[in-house]
Parts: sequence; C-alpha cells; structure tokens
Amino acid sequence: MTIGSFDGVHIGHQQLIRELNKHAHQAGAESVVLTFHPHPSVILRGRTGPFYLTTPSERAELLDELGTDIVVTHPFTHEISQSTAREYILYLTDRLGFRQLWVGYDFALGKGREGNVAYLKLLGEEFGYQVHVVEPVISNGHAISSSQIRNLITEGNIGEANKLLGRPYRVVGEVVHGDGRGKGIGIPTANLETGDEKLIPGAGVYACRVQISDKLWPAAVNVGTRPTFVSSDHRSHVEAHIMDYSSDLYTRNIAVEFVARLRGEQRFESVEELIQQVHADIMQTREIITSISNK
Repeated sequence: MTIGSFDGVHIGHQQLIRELNKHAHQAGAESVVLTFHPHPSVILRGRTGPFYLTTPSERAELLDELGTDIVVTHPFTHEISQSTAREYILYLTDRLGFRQLWVGYDFALGKGREGNVAYLKLLGEEFGYQVHVVEPVISNGHAISSSQIRNLITEGNIGEANKLLGRPYRVVGEVVHGDGRGKGIGIPTANLETGDEKLIPGAGVYACRVQISDKLWPAAVNVGTRPTFVSSDHRSHVEAHIMDYSSDLYTRNIAVEFVARLRGEQRFESVEELIQQVHADIMQTREIITSISNK
C-alpha cells in the first residue's frame, strides 16, 4: 500500500506507484493506493478556488493505467486530520491488513505530521509491516511536486508542466452556450464549463487536442476574459475552436489536452486584427498538433 494525495499523478508519483505495483505483484499480493478527497489543504488551511490537477475519477483512471489493483479514495475530514500517526496506522491495519508501506522520502502522516518515515518504521515493528522509501524524481535541482506543477500551469508554462506530468495537462468540461461572437466572425468556438475545482491554465492561446468520444481533434483554445470585447464578465473562459469538426456539441462533455502555449491574451484595436491573429493561431496550432501526431 501507499498513501497520499497524488494530485496530478506526475512522474514522481508514477515512479513510486510503479515500484509499489512491481513489488506487490512479484509477491503475489494486491497493490493498493489510498488517496484523499478533498485535498488535505482544504481542511487544514481552508484552501478554496480551482486548484486540482486531477479529479478523483481522473486520478483513479491514471493509477489504474499504471497497473494499480485497488484505489481507495477516502474522505479527508477534520477528524482524520486530528488523528495521531499511531491511531491512523491502527485504523488502516485493522481494515486493510497491509504488509508493506511504500512512501516518498518526505512522507508523513498524522497530526502535526508526526508520522515521518522513522516513526512509521517503528510502528511497523509493532503492527507487522515493512516500510519502503522511494527517492524523488529531480527536475532542475528540485524534487517534482504537485504545487510546482500548479504554479507552472497558472503561469501558462504548459510545456514545462507537461514534462513533469508525463502527459498533456487535461481539462474536461461541458459545452455550454456562449455569446456567439466566435460564430459571428466565422470562427466558431465550443465554450466549456469546467466547474469550480479544476485548475485552468493562465490566460493565453494554446495549441490543444480535443477529445470527442474516442477521437482527438486539433483545436486552438483561448483562455481568458476576451479583452477585445467590452464586457462586465471578468471570469476566465475556455473557448475551443475545434478544427475540421462541425457537429453540435452543446451539453456534451469534451476533454481538452493543452499541448503548447502560443501567446498571451491580448487586446486588439479592431475585430479585423483579432480575426487575422486567430487565423495565424489556427495555422500554428495545426502545425504543432500535426508534428506531434507524426512522431
């Protein structure tokens, strides 16, 4: 078993999970990932706003793809946050009967993070389990972390974020009615309602792939407040111009994979200037998506 938030299931998480799965299956045992929702920082620090890299279902799917046998998504509550490390390990051994605990080098659980690796090894002698520590994956001199990836995505540095995730960052949303401006200028867009929890990349224009059913389509995606048009709506919008696709998408859920950032969001002096730039964005997007599709 391993325990953690694993938000994003980034390449550091993946190294730990692969080790867990390999050794579990070599021993003829099942591998279990115990994870939490909401994120502990929501309970411990009152964190609000969109910040999740993965929803619980996305996280479970990614863990399944890595070969994990069982994923347990446990509600993280104030009561759990007040448990001592010994109380929580006793709770887990009673219910799951694990014999090996796989953790990262800086892992800790229990109130005040008292259950560090050294203490968990002592508890292992009492409760009959072994602790295995997996070293971190290092990038630019630092251990990869979910918070680091969140910062990159917020800054719009999607290329670096994708390297650390090991895949394109992905946002799923329902296609809803917008104000029709894209269609009015001959460049129709699908407007996504992405919910209140999922982190949206920083404002700008991105080369993306959009998954509709089981097929991927190239798309130029704008994230931001549409500054060329005067509006009292200052929320960040996700609008995708999906190339070569013309069917009705309203009320359907689609997934947007952010591949590369083309430019920041900018205000144009005229709609004609905007149209010219968007056509350039579309051409650049097609080149980028074609190049990765041919690799």
